[in-house]
Parts: sequence; structure tokens; C-alpha cells
Amino acid sequence: MAITIPIRAAGAGNPSRVVTPPGATLTSLPPLSVYIHVPWCVRKCPYCDFNSHAAPTEIPERAYLDALRADLEQALPSIWGRQVISVFFGGGTPSLLSAAAMDEILAMLRAYLNLWPDAEITMEANPGTAEAERFRDYAASGVNRLSLGIQSFDDAQLKKLGRIHDANQARAAIDMAQRAVSRVNLDLMFALPGQDMAACMQDVEQALSYGTEHLSMYHLTLEPNTVFAKYPPELPDDDTSAAMQDAVEARLAAAGLQRYEVSAYAKPGARSRHNLNYWEFGDYLGLGPGAHGKLSFHDRIVREARLRNPDTWMASAKARDGSHIAESRQVGPDELPFEFMLNALRLKEGVSAASFEERTGLSLAAMSRPLQAASAKGLLDADPTRLRATALGWRFLNDLQEMFL
Repeated sequence: MAITIPIRAAGAGNPSRVVTPPGATLTSLPPLSVYIHVPWCVRKCPYCDFNSHAAPTEIPERAYLDALRADLEQALPSIWGRQVISVFFGGGTPSLLSAAAMDEILAMLRAYLNLWPDAEITMEANPGTAEAERFRDYAASGVNRLSLGIQSFDDAQLKKLGRIHDANQARAAIDMAQRAVSRVNLDLMFALPGQDMAACMQDVEQALSYGTEHLSMYHLTLEPNTVFAKYPPELPDDDTSAAMQDAVEARLAAAGLQRYEVSAYAKPGARSRHNLNYWEFGDYLGLGPGAHGKLSFHDRIVREARLRNPDTWMASAKARDGSHIAESRQVGPDELPFEFMLNALRLKEGVSAASFEERTGLSLAAMSRPLQAASAKGLLDADPTRLRATALGWRFLNDLQEMFL
């Protein structure tokens, strides 16, 4: 779930105010990933605020594939010649696409892009039986990592969450995924309606019983413009949910899964390369309806967003006139410290201090004031070679990140 940070202007008298630097130049470009958004789901979940839409009787797969090709071809001048380290299919429910469609997309990416031979290619997948039966075909096309939206192994909770699968289907999907690909991520949620500590930990134990190497644990939050926001269920209080978080982290650490990001736990070697590229302020090309992207050039950093409505995006992309881009803006040098730290501080180990200059083109002096203020408050590690939250800073991460506005 996304971290929500209240945005306010830093006053002139604020000792932690970020100094607005002059324009900067990047001496090298960061790693590049590709994100592809598949917008359809069988049914919209009541907690979901993503750009997902209930699927029509028949998904317009051919129209989607043609639009995706047009979207990619128009983006090529911005990324030409750059190596791609990872591809991620998100949604929505990408596993609603046929195996033939996935094969066509990956063949297209290989034809147009400089895709690393060992690139991490991840697909988010629904544990529903019909989709799970395609896992081997997806793997044959090149998908080497599946991320299963299990959410819970409790049938009553799955019903409350609006999920279309049950616990037995979840277990069967895990088995099929592990036989199809070498890396399987399991996504669970906690602090669910009426959930107690025992039920939370039972879900964790179920996940661990499969020997999973990567587990994402998301705190259920009531996001605006969702059914749960309009009709909020009764959730565990803050103290209970915090206790759940602590218990989960301790249990997973005992099982060899270290917490490396706000919501992610992994065994050595099993971290998500694609997600790490986000947190380390790498680049990513976003394709598909509502997809966001960040692209670096030697003299600027640009953020893009595609049109959200699937039909509008498909028609606009195929027009090949740039009208499928809803927003394209250069990130100002005064914004870069916050954008960088918003991502980097999500990592438990933080990032090297040198990477700030490498990824933004700015001197670390551009944010010397908030760095000193955060360190003085005990929120930031005193190690000058790393940008990393302390245990206290990790506990009050929103407050720490906000200091770099």
C-alpha cells in the first residue's frame, strides 16, 4: 500500500528546508526497467484504488496488443540503446491475458529493446484456477517470476476483501507457480476486518509452509475513492496492527526472510530486482493505461503518465500522435531531494550517499540542512556514506520523508 505523506511548503524559517540548487547534469544513466499495465480484473476489490476495471465479457486482447505496440514504438526514441534489466506486468490482473498474448508481448519487447538475457520478468497473477493453469505457458514465453495476490488463507477474510478465489485455490496456485517458475512472490495483507493476532500469524505460517523466498505483507488501508472508504469495515486499532507488524517481522526473520523494504521480506538472493530499481531511483518506462514512468536524460529527469481509461488509451496510442500521454513533466531540481529520499528511505538498508549525486546530478549539499536536522533528531543514520533511517526514523518514516520536501 502506498505511503501517504501530507505535502506542505517548507517555510523560509524552517531549519530543515531543502536548498534549491541550480540545474544539474547526469554523468551516467541509471538502470532501466519496463512496467506494463494490464487494466482488467474479473471484479474490482473494495479496497483497491489502482487503475483497474471490471473486465468486459470478452477482453479486447487484440486491440490492447496493437495499442501496446504503438505505445512502445512511440517511446523508443527516449530509451534507444539502453539496457533493460527487468519487466513487470501489473494491473489489474495480467494473468487474464492469454498465453499467446503474453508470448506476443515478450517477443515484441525482445525485438525492440535491449533486454538483458537474465532480465527479471515478473507477472502479477490471480490465484484463480483458470489463470493458474496458464503459468507454465507464461514461463515458456519468458516469465521467470510470479507474484500471487493471495491476501489471506482465510475464506471468510477473502470474502470480506472481495477476492474471487478461496484458500484451496490459493494453495493450488502456489503449487502450480512453484513448478512453473524459479521465483514466486506471495502477497498477504494484515490488519484485516476483525482480524486478531492469531489469525494474522496463521496466514504467515501458511505462507512459510511453502518455503516461499519472497513475501510482501501489506497493511490494509482505507484508500480514498474505494468501496471500503465509503463503507469502512471495522479494522484492528493502531496498537494491534503495530503489534502484528512486529510479530510478522520477527517470525519471518526467524525463517530467514529479512525485511528489506517497507512491505517486502526476502531470503538472500530473492529480492525483487524490479522493485529495488524503483526504490534506488532507477528509471522505468511505463506502458499501458494509467502507467507511470520516470526517464533520465543527461540534462533532465522526466516523469510521464498515460491516459487512465483503457478504451481512450487504446484509441489514442494507435493514433500515434502522442495524445495517449496524459502528463509529461520535467522534475525540477528543487523536487529531486524529496523524490529521491521518498524512495530510498523505504529501503531498510538505505542507499549509498554517492548514489544521490549519481541519480539526481545534484551535490549532496543540496539537502544538507534536512540531512543535519534529521540526524539531530535521531531519525537518520549518522554514517556519512549511507542514507538510511535509524530504528526511530523507520518507525516515523512519513515524518522523516517529509523533512526533505
